[in-house]
Amino acid sequence: MPRPKIRPVSPDEVKITRNGDTAIFTYADEKNMGGGMNLQIGDKIHGMTDADLLKMHNEIADDMIAARMNHEHVAIEVPIGKPQIKFDKRCNHWLMKGDVLRCFIGSSSDTDDGLMEPEIEVDDQKLSWKEFGRLLVSHEGWGMRLAIVCDDEMHEEPVIVKADSRAQYMEEHPNE
Repeated sequence: MPRPKIRPVSPDEVKITRNGDTAIFTYADEKNMGGGMNLQIGDKIHGMTDADLLKMHNEIADDMIAARMNHEHVAIEVPIGKPQIKFDKRCNHWLMKGDVLRCFIGSSSDTDDGLMEPEIEVDDQKLSWKEFGRLLVSHEGWGMRLAIVCDDEMHEEPVIVKADSRAQYMEEHPNE
């Protein structure tokens, strides 16, 4: 199901708030535009007016629209043996070097409530669920397909079959 796309807005279509060095844009019409956009600007935000922030938002929205119109996406997969992620000191979190991740799903009980939480291992780096989420945020506004495969087949394209559920498929194909 296609999601609403970011677009330039007028002052009456958005509420602008600040949280530290971040500008938070909340759209009046969330159904047609999604929830909003957060821009981490840095210290210069303190000297910016709402009009300055709106101009920045709209320039970014225009750039995103132009990029989508002029871009045929090719998902880049970093070759096996090369690092798929890198730690960026500027934003203080991990970034993907490509668009495809081969990763192992583990678990950790380091949560406040004592319940298990996913721990995602990419290359030899174990990422908490929060760190993995931050890694994905660099692709905010995009979509994602997640195919679960055996840990020794992460480098292969899986066969994908359309079915309402694994149970239904197994019932209809008992010998597979």
